[in-house]
Amino acid sequence: MPIKSIFSVVNDAKKNIENLSVAELKEELAANPDLLLLDIRELQERVDLGTVPGSKHAPRGMLEFWADPQSPYFRDYFTENRRTILFCAGGGRSVLAVVALKEMGFTDVAHLEEGFTGWQKAAEPVEDVRATSRWIRREKSNT
Repeated sequence: MPIKSIFSVVNDAKKNIENLSVAELKEELAANPDLLLLDIRELQERVDLGTVPGSKHAPRGMLEFWADPQSPYFRDYFTENRRTILFCAGGGRSVLAVVALKEMGFTDVAHLEEGFTGWQKAAEPVEDVRATSRWIRREKSNT
């Protein structure tokens, strides 16, 4: 069987999940102070580019482990009925992450369809993670 294009997989998955625009995310953030906004990009993406203010970081590679109360990696901000919105850079990884959380039993999960790139293009505020992170990108030396 030939490999199915990841873009086809993502597009098919989008039909079964909640896809939010930047404007819809802004409305939800304003209306629900208990909303869990998750940045699932790699740490270096978050440090280099910043993030949506108020978001928590849960890297895609650890998401299910951090969300599982039985896992030694569990993070207590995950609650199965808490409104949770995920975002990545462009909206692909977050689709697959929403599907995974729904399969685990999370009931109120969506993603930012345009991703962080869409947030930036809409000229929305960006939190400077570099200013507070202990992780930094070191410049390569010429020696």
